[in-house]
Amino acid sequence: MYNPNPQNVYSVPVYDNLGFQRDFPSSNIHGHLPPPYRSTQLPPPPPYHPYANSQPPVHHPAPVVQGTKASLCSPRRKNNVLIAFAICVLIVAAIIAAVLAWYFVTSKCEMKCWSSSQCVSASQWCDGTVQCPNGEDEAYCVRLYGPEFLLQAYSSVKGRWLNVCSDKWNDNFGKAACQELGYSASTYYTSGTTWLGYTLDFYAVLNYSRPNGKLQTTLSVSDSCSTFTGVSLRCINCGLNGSSTSSRIVGGNIASTSKWPWQVGLYSNLRFTCGGSIITPNWIVTAAHCVEGTNAYASVWQVYYGSLQKGGGFSSFVEKVIAHQNYDTKTKNNDIALMKLKSTITFSSAARPVCLPNHGMNWVADKQCWISGWGATYEGGSSTSYLRDASVKLIDSTTCNKPSVYNDAITSTMICAGYLSGGIDTCQGDSGGPLVTQTNNLWWLVGDTSWGNGCANVNKPGVYGNVTVFLEWIYLQMQTYR
Repeated sequence: MYNPNPQNVYSVPVYDNLGFQRDFPSSNIHGHLPPPYRSTQLPPPPPYHPYANSQPPVHHPAPVVQGTKASLCSPRRKNNVLIAFAICVLIVAAIIAAVLAWYFVTSKCEMKCWSSSQCVSASQWCDGTVQCPNGEDEAYCVRLYGPEFLLQAYSSVKGRWLNVCSDKWNDNFGKAACQELGYSASTYYTSGTTWLGYTLDFYAVLNYSRPNGKLQTTLSVSDSCSTFTGVSLRCINCGLNGSSTSSRIVGGNIASTSKWPWQVGLYSNLRFTCGGSIITPNWIVTAAHCVEGTNAYASVWQVYYGSLQKGGGFSSFVEKVIAHQNYDTKTKNNDIALMKLKSTITFSSAARPVCLPNHGMNWVADKQCWISGWGATYEGGSSTSYLRDASVKLIDSTTCNKPSVYNDAITSTMICAGYLSGGIDTCQGDSGGPLVTQTNNLWWLVGDTSWGNGCANVNKPGVYGNVTVFLEWIYLQMQTYR
């Protein structure tokens, strides 16, 4: 995580996933592991940009044949000047018309299926008929918004998301809404109210005294809410830790007990490989690059949690591994995955979930965040025995995409964090682990550790999967494999 010698760098860029911490298997993985083995040969790095290693096409001009035109727009015979000019004008007009037609057609894409990029009209989303290939248009009809967990429902009648009025709301409706999102009824925490203000707007209001199937079927549209309050819904008691973080960590230190209770260590075939984050008693968020190749099989994985010591605490085998279907191994776009555990995690001060961010929580540059993991403390080093953490700041994508930084390799599914001056960063072995921030006294999962050019190098901050972008995907997997 910390590079005490930032001058000791490789001469080529390295994606974090190519530096898994492959420790020897041991009969005692609760500590006392033998020194880790690392190859002395650096694996070839993938390009920062999908076209970084490709050469620009070479255009060979067509030979000019006597008696013909080398170009319609530059005729060689005087008697063809007017005809060629007219043809050029027509061609340019046709191109402009095509571009305008494309713009107006694509600008009408009101809702988009994330699994296929297929366009769905606003009136078709949550209308009771499946339009998207994976059914997300009917599976994602309620959501949580902002740091107050404001419950919203999608209205196909109005073609937009509406705040749910708290009139006649009770815990039965709360449990139904949480289950519709993908949570288990057993994790339901509480329902509260949030002031909406004296504004004239439309609301989703209850029709019945108790749920009847999906919550969506019990709601209708109204232009009034008598209490002017919306529902604040907590589907799980998340984002709490057991220690203060008022003091700043400079360069990375051993974490204190219960400071990051959602941190887990992922072992593939008894070898420490990646990190991850607890989001429910049965679900772990990690990076897609951690589960490539043979690691895609659930049977090879074991998850350790509840301890600062690598391989300590409690463990669970994995029932299912789900990598994002659009993950790109070269660009690291959509670098996120989920693991469903075979046995349920019993929450305690040492093991509890981090909050998934809600819609509308768009993190800004310079936002203070924290990283944690058992990864290497310097580039090319071995994994550590005890969990370490460090404070970093978010870096906006415009800065991160500068030629001197990552040269347009950062997409909307990624978020940068660290310091352009270097010195503090995640490193090999931290992959899949959490990037978190504190808002409203709760801790939120901003990203999962994805890649970087070496560790803690100047102008090469860490790159993380942007969890806010993946909310619909995460909830759909939780619903599908409930």
